[in-house]
Amino acid sequence: MTKPDFDEVIDRVGTRCSKWDDMQAGYGVAPQDGGLAMWVADMDFRPPAAVQKAVEKAAAHGVYGYPGANEPYLNAIKWWMANRHGWQIDTSWILTCAGLVNGVGMALDACTQPGDGVIVMSPVYHAFGRVIRAAGRELIEFPLKTVDGRYQMDWSRWEGMLTGREKLMILCSPHNPGGRVWSEAELREVADFCQRHDLILVSDDIHCDLVMPGHRHRIIADLVPGIADRLVMLTAATKTFNIAGAHIGNAIIPDQALRNRFKGALMARGVSVGMLGMDMVAAAYSPEGAAWVDALVLYLDENRRIFDDGVNAIPGLRSMPLEATYLSWVDFSGTGMAPAEFIGRVEKTARIAANHGATFGTGGETHLRFNIATPRSRVEEAVRRLQDAFADLQ
Repeated sequence: MTKPDFDEVIDRVGTRCSKWDDMQAGYGVAPQDGGLAMWVADMDFRPPAAVQKAVEKAAAHGVYGYPGANEPYLNAIKWWMANRHGWQIDTSWILTCAGLVNGVGMALDACTQPGDGVIVMSPVYHAFGRVIRAAGRELIEFPLKTVDGRYQMDWSRWEGMLTGREKLMILCSPHNPGGRVWSEAELREVADFCQRHDLILVSDDIHCDLVMPGHRHRIIADLVPGIADRLVMLTAATKTFNIAGAHIGNAIIPDQALRNRFKGALMARGVSVGMLGMDMVAAAYSPEGAAWVDALVLYLDENRRIFDDGVNAIPGLRSMPLEATYLSWVDFSGTGMAPAEFIGRVEKTARIAANHGATFGTGGETHLRFNIATPRSRVEEAVRRLQDAFADLQ
């Protein structure tokens, strides 16, 4: 494999790229004026060469009919889960959805009714709340607690919050935006909680491949096989390999009865995915793709170190230790500033577009989320700008 050049600065402006082309409308930060896009969770890197070759092969053929014969795609997922995560699956367990947000929506359709309660651990990925509310379900936020600068589950508090309307829990593993890799003990507690309260568990493991050195992600389906009768595992190659535009993800459901319910929801909504997405996933989930991910994680870990060191040197700012993902969760509460003030400094003075913490729900109000999956020169520039924007605190 040719060594990937993650330092290459690729101009994405004008390519109908949400991260760069929509940031002025959303944040008032213009790329033409040197604005830095650190909000949307995709990377500014090209995927492995094998993915590009797969797209070029399809383009060279030139006929884009209905896809079939999906064995290479399904077998690649099976191979990846076994070789990267030690999870042995059967290809019959895999259902394909149009990305993981779509997968969450299908799980709500299959396993809940309007008015049912759906639990999330807040703050958490903002799309969960959006989909839950749009589906007419009740969003129930279980607030995470912060211990020694890291999020932890708060079971003693959460037990007392149940109303009896809850039917489903969504686990974000690893956690977005906090970057936590949940421990085996924590995952066992999740499984036990869902079994005791008869909850369907949807585990969103989209960041499972992007784990920093020194940490290990565990797939709850492999760790606690006894939860299979109530478990929907959502995984995808899109985050790992920066192919989110393919809008393709996997619902891996070991239990046949639950899988049939999910399949029925897909059929009722007419959900299907494109041929190119399957080709890209089959190419990515390969030894070449694995080597690319190994190099990527080392690069992201150094970006993490540079960003954390620079941000944590600013009085009043604190980034949560990043164990997984490429999303830095920075707390501005120590500045004593209201959100409007610290957001204004980041956007107007530093000219950085970062996700507003309040959109992630309860507990996120004093935070911003920064995407560090970008060439190191941009991470270093972002640190300089943030230090200048808050220079009066130093």
